[in-house]
Amino acid sequence: QVQVVESGGGLVRPGGSLKLSCLVSGARFVRHNFGWFRQAPGKERQLVAAVRWSGNAINYADSVKGRFTIWKEDHKNTVYLQMDNLKPEDTAVYYCAADGGDYSHTYDPNYWGQGTQVTVSS
Repeated sequence: QVQVVESGGGLVRPGGSLKLSCLVSGARFVRHNFGWFRQAPGKERQLVAAVRWSGNAINYADSVKGRFTIWKEDHKNTVYLQMDNLKPEDTAVYYCAADGGDYSHTYDPNYWGQGTQVTVSS
């Protein structure tokens, strides 16, 4: 069974940085596409960044382009999200999700973590 566990959230001041980690177990990691999502109170969950199983196709939400970076390390079964120049509007619960793991050319998340809280406030 695929398990997804996020870590690295916390409280940071505007302009600061955080690095989120997503450890995936019970999966053939290299077959999966991955994404980071976020959900702020009263808002819908949105895709922040996604990386293809091959590592060479990356998408970012317009609101985070130039500030956030997603990558994965296959030998560690881990996906990362580096968040720089954080803004109060980045405050949300951040979720990592894996798809079905069939080397897909599209991203359809199947397996979700419990989320990690990111709060940006002075």
